[in-house]
Amino acid sequence: MTKKFTGALAALMMSVAAVPAVAEDVTITVWAGGSNDSDAYRIDAIAMAADMLEREAAIRGEDLNITVEGKRDFGGWEEFKQGVTLAAEAGTAPNIVVTSHLDIAPWSQAGYIVPVEDYLDFDAWPLNDIYPNLLEIAAYNDVQWGLPQDAESRPFFFWKDTMRAIGYSDEEIAALPGRVASGDYTLQNVLEDGKKAVDMGIVEKGYGFYPRPSNGPDWGQFYQSFGGVLQDPETGKLVLDKAAMQAFYQFFADAVEAGLTRKNHIGTDWGQWYSEVANGKAALWHGGTWHYGRYTKKEGNQDFFGTIEFSLIPAGGENGRPNTITHPLVYLVTDQANDDHEEIAAQLIKIASEPRLNSLHAIKSAHLGISAQQSNIELYADDRWASEATERLLGEANAQPNHLSYGVFSEAMWSGLEATWTGVKSAEDAVAELEAELTAKLGDELIIR
Repeated sequence: MTKKFTGALAALMMSVAAVPAVAEDVTITVWAGGSNDSDAYRIDAIAMAADMLEREAAIRGEDLNITVEGKRDFGGWEEFKQGVTLAAEAGTAPNIVVTSHLDIAPWSQAGYIVPVEDYLDFDAWPLNDIYPNLLEIAAYNDVQWGLPQDAESRPFFFWKDTMRAIGYSDEEIAALPGRVASGDYTLQNVLEDGKKAVDMGIVEKGYGFYPRPSNGPDWGQFYQSFGGVLQDPETGKLVLDKAAMQAFYQFFADAVEAGLTRKNHIGTDWGQWYSEVANGKAALWHGGTWHYGRYTKKEGNQDFFGTIEFSLIPAGGENGRPNTITHPLVYLVTDQANDDHEEIAAQLIKIASEPRLNSLHAIKSAHLGISAQQSNIELYADDRWASEATERLLGEANAQPNHLSYGVFSEAMWSGLEATWTGVKSAEDAVAELEAELTAKLGDELIIR
């Protein structure tokens, strides 16, 4: 994806980095949602970028002093997003926010953020090196509103000792990612292998397939595994493929019926879940690439590559496809009274997107890089997890739609899955109720297939 300068800004931006020509002291505030100590570079990289911008200004004989103030100690995503919204309404929004790409649609429509394409040249480095699919995720209605701050993916995991115990050789285990990618190993094989592990007593009942225990972006992957499409590329409307949704729901009902997954699994404590999957209590499961950091540190798995294999999410069958969803956080620049401050904020997120700076965040937080050249950064290239996960997953990653009503779609999809999973409804009835709800709430913004 390439964006051109707007005519009004073209002359201004011909220099390496456009900054005010007069001496100025500027405070740039950065709020980062969903962040902890391991994600410190979401803010620290902006401070490093500010130092670089100041030094460039000094060489041109300009006096620019930037103070970066960061905040990431929010009570959770809800508190963070409410804080941003209230601050924007009051005219006191932070200059830069690090948030889910799903916030782009509502916040752009509300006027809280400005398009970064008005300030940045996407034909020039480093922006022309960012993966196109990640740039697309940070856009909405053909406008580039933000930049990807990081990337991740949501793989499928196999516990190697369990796979050996049910009859796989080491060579066959190593071949699983390729078999998944080709569509040869499907979710039906997951049911078969998980059932073997339970029936042979290798894992406890309910631990043959051990999904995440709450709602999240992951569930769209299983819908896609059975041929579902989240958004129509031509119209931008959301899509309910009833056959794919019913097959997705039925897969989880079958997993419960066969004893692979607990009927009361939903709501399992996340701490318990992490400990169990990281140490071999479950045979097969799915999670996120950032889980690597949790497994190998807090949960004490000192031999990740010796104990765990990973792949794309398997296809559901011939009509589906292997896939993975990435849910990158993005840098967004908020609407400010002073356009110069918007411009400086845009320059800072551009510098923070350079391969070396972004790699600091990626490796410290067990995320993936945003640009091709990060594979040439020694810190990134020498990290086995980052390298293998990037090669195996990121090129196949898609994302949840930047659509104003996708939250409604996602919550309704989860409610139907939960009802099927727990046996409250059949898969067929759950899809019928889902269709009725989405038709009522989304109207013309929904395509039913």
